[in-house]
Amino acid sequence: MNSDHVKKGIERAPHRSLMKATGLTQKEIERPLIGIVNSFNEIVPGHVHLQEIARAVKYGVLSAGGTPMEFNTIGVCDGIAMGHSGMKYSLCTRELIADSVECMVRAHRFDGLVFIPNCDKIVPGMIMAAARLNLPSIFVSGGAMLSLEAEDGSRCLDLNSVFEGIGAYKAGKMGEAELAALEESACPSCGSCSGMFTANSMNCLTEAVGLALEGNGSIPAVFAARTRLAKEAGMKVMELVQRDLKVLDILTPAAIRNALAVDMALGCSTNTVLHLAAIAHEAKIPFSLELVNEISAKTPNLCRLAPAGKHHMQDLYADGGVYGVMKELTKVGLLDTSLITASGKTVGENLAKAGRKGRDVIAAIEKPRSAVGGLAVLFGNLAPNGAIVKKSAVAENMLQYEGTARVFDGEEAAIEAIYQQKIKAGDVVVIRYEGPCGGPGMREMLGPTSAIAGMGLDSSVALLTDGRFSGATRGAAIGHISPEAQAGGTIAYVKEGDRIAINISKGTLDVLLSDEELALRRQNMPLRQQENLSGYLKRYAQSVTSADRGAAFKD
Repeated sequence: MNSDHVKKGIERAPHRSLMKATGLTQKEIERPLIGIVNSFNEIVPGHVHLQEIARAVKYGVLSAGGTPMEFNTIGVCDGIAMGHSGMKYSLCTRELIADSVECMVRAHRFDGLVFIPNCDKIVPGMIMAAARLNLPSIFVSGGAMLSLEAEDGSRCLDLNSVFEGIGAYKAGKMGEAELAALEESACPSCGSCSGMFTANSMNCLTEAVGLALEGNGSIPAVFAARTRLAKEAGMKVMELVQRDLKVLDILTPAAIRNALAVDMALGCSTNTVLHLAAIAHEAKIPFSLELVNEISAKTPNLCRLAPAGKHHMQDLYADGGVYGVMKELTKVGLLDTSLITASGKTVGENLAKAGRKGRDVIAAIEKPRSAVGGLAVLFGNLAPNGAIVKKSAVAENMLQYEGTARVFDGEEAAIEAIYQQKIKAGDVVVIRYEGPCGGPGMREMLGPTSAIAGMGLDSSVALLTDGRFSGATRGAAIGHISPEAQAGGTIAYVKEGDRIAINISKGTLDVLLSDEELALRRQNMPLRQQENLSGYLKRYAQSVTSADRGAAFKD
């Protein structure tokens, strides 16, 4: 066993003595040591209950003959960090999480691992660590928050309802009392925010890629089924240890392709592309944005969960969950069903009893929501290395659009102009110097996009950025523009009043300027100088790669 390095033989008497100081008995030390990697904290609603999940996992490990040993990682709440400088510290935690888990596991030589993430950067950070460590491992998330009906019964609410409510309030379409009611009702329980936002997208894809058991992506946080799933994960990791079935036996190029197909069918967050690219980098698996378009072109979109539609994660769970979506994809040969998974079975065996439940959350493969996937990668002179848009959340009339550039060097200036109603129909809001290096930290732009939607402009105004968007974003919001402004990408040379052409259906994004004009601007327009960077952000800016490479660290 891997743990023999710290517990077996005369020379390891000091090590055993230290373990006994924690209360472990000799028999417990002799069993397989299972690291329980928990992201519990008392700040993030998706994480406040993870002590209960960890306790259930430990019961499972103990019942199967292992010794669980828990340690923690950090976790940032993107919603609380949104709209101020704190968002610079969100994406960069992904690498911190991966590094910290690596340090703890390598130092203490666990035999297997159970990962307990829930929110946006914690899930991919832990998967990156799992790929790097390549031990028998399994994931069980904390589950999604519930979504409740608005007081008037018109819709089910989520965090995005509050962000959009601010835009409606600023536009005079909503009163303070109504906004306060949204604030009280939109987040009614613990769990990751209730739509197909980034956290739930990644938890679903952990299931799709084969590293988690059925239900990991969709069982609500407060359901007893979530606790049972955690116990099953604890028992299952012992089986993986006994079989020596490791992460990279599961996380293969074909598994990444399966995950991308499920991503397109579900209509996941644009951030999944960023994270899958970084995960593939850790696993030494080739990945390109062209692959995303290739899979999107042949994978029907089957779900329109919030923000693209009215349904939330509890609805997906009730209609068959991620496995129900996967079962539909197998009917037309869009998944490799021969792949081994953390259940110990193949994808095909896992899906034998899966299926839709007839609640119209998951569309039949014969009658999809759309013929192609929920995400699209755009290329053109404004994004030579690519940009990402959640196509399934874009109004039909905005799929092909030309507008006038309104240019802002940073999120704050842009949202001030939006709140002051200086953005009008026909505009294209350009927010630059928010990329992985330029931000630094590639902030999410849920504030600006929600304000635009709340003001009723989401079907007449587009927004472009080298930063990111929350999975809760809807509308013609195009992010991850690469190269970013700080790296001298074309977005750095766009001027107020330029015309920008967007064709999401054809996958193009261009500023309508000649090559000669762009060359002249590159000569005459200096890039913004970064000042006053210090601490981790300074080191991050020096190490991070571009969005098209997953914003992973340089090798």
